[in-house]
Amino acid sequence: MRPDPIIELSYLLASVLFVLGLKGLAHPRTAVRGNLLAAIGMLIAIVVTLLDKHIVSYEVIIAGLVAGGLIGVVMAYRAPMTAIPQVVAIFNGFGGGASALAVGAALEEALKGTFFEAINLQFTSAAALSGIIGGLSFTGSMVAFGKLQGLIDERPVLLPGRHALNALLAVLCVVFAAWLIADPSTSLPFWLMTLAASLLGLGLVLPIGGADMPVVIALLNAYSGLAAAGHGWVLNNSVLIISGSLVGASGFILTSIMAKAMNRSLPNIVFAGVGAEVSSAGEADEVYAGRVKSTSAEEVAMLMEDARRVVIVPGYGLAVAQAQHAISDLSRVLEARGVTVEFAIHPVAGRMPGHMNVLLAEADVSYEKLKEMDEVNPTFRQTDVVIVVGANDVVNPMARKADPSVPIAGMPILDVDEARTVVVVKRSLSPGFAGIPNPLFAMDNTLMLFGDAKKVATDLVAAVKEL
Repeated sequence: MRPDPIIELSYLLASVLFVLGLKGLAHPRTAVRGNLLAAIGMLIAIVVTLLDKHIVSYEVIIAGLVAGGLIGVVMAYRAPMTAIPQVVAIFNGFGGGASALAVGAALEEALKGTFFEAINLQFTSAAALSGIIGGLSFTGSMVAFGKLQGLIDERPVLLPGRHALNALLAVLCVVFAAWLIADPSTSLPFWLMTLAASLLGLGLVLPIGGADMPVVIALLNAYSGLAAAGHGWVLNNSVLIISGSLVGASGFILTSIMAKAMNRSLPNIVFAGVGAEVSSAGEADEVYAGRVKSTSAEEVAMLMEDARRVVIVPGYGLAVAQAQHAISDLSRVLEARGVTVEFAIHPVAGRMPGHMNVLLAEADVSYEKLKEMDEVNPTFRQTDVVIVVGANDVVNPMARKADPSVPIAGMPILDVDEARTVVVVKRSLSPGFAGIPNPLFAMDNTLMLFGDAKKVATDLVAAVKEL
């Protein structure tokens, strides 16, 4: 088939807009514009594809648009900001699964001789790649969604013989892929390969604990991009190849950054099922042992009356309580009294990169006040008060231990314990994603302010104003 130059030029324009959109997303100030450019590129790609003659009937397309649009609207309206990681996970899965199914459909059409002139090596190799990665990313993403949503236990599911079973499934994927490439006269090896890859996705993600799930989501995002690129090679579609490659490359870069931020080896996460068992009550009692000191909003306000510098550390608990606006109000009230206020952002605070940045931007917190871990850590010793709002593992001093039994051992953390006073806002002493107690809560310079983060922040604003 000879490509239509108008269609190819339109795909090239869409690809350029994807690249510019990705570049814009690299900085908060240009993120909205970048998102708009990428959306325009996708609109062009969709419209041009609909005008192409090599598509299914318009009735099927319209039905798909209506059904998918309704599902998307319902999910968008019902999903709170705290559920965005789950939404990302499930969209990754849908993308990978759709690529695998679309390639399978193209293979069936090619075997009938109604779509492609011939099935060549490029076709079968790309189909094998897309089927394996698409099947793996679909089931792996569904497990990640289930763990984040609480439908599946966040703790590692360590089945006996899991490594041998995963190795067997991987070998089967390679065998079926080789069969497909060597004998493309039947679609049976493709579907068997996709099934084996789907089972492999379950086997690889189930053993991974909730503490490592943000890294897994980034990796699965890269997989879905590679599946889309493979789909593009099957269809000889340049925009799919380029956009899939962009998603794959950016996903792998993000995965590498997150793994480094958590001091994790990516092969160790993927193949060894890193994750901690939830600590027992005995372990928590041993760490805290009656040393936890509770405080009130009024006492914390008195502490901040003489403070010159306050650093706020947001975490997932802030997102759950939707406390970003109240925390923003607190920062403005303190600044009106001459206090320097900054926000310390850990790379993996929340459940995905940029989670805290988005929340705080929504509450009109200036980008200049958001300080990354490497920038803010040397300044904690000159900080009068640190307010930790719903964060746990990213401020846990146990990460400094070399003990391999500690799931966050070696993970870089925010050194908040070096500040003069630390105020931790939490509902309870429950552990974070890693499932281990936090010695910070029992330190001499730490005060625990128990309660809902939004209510506590509102109380703090009122208490500071009354001083």
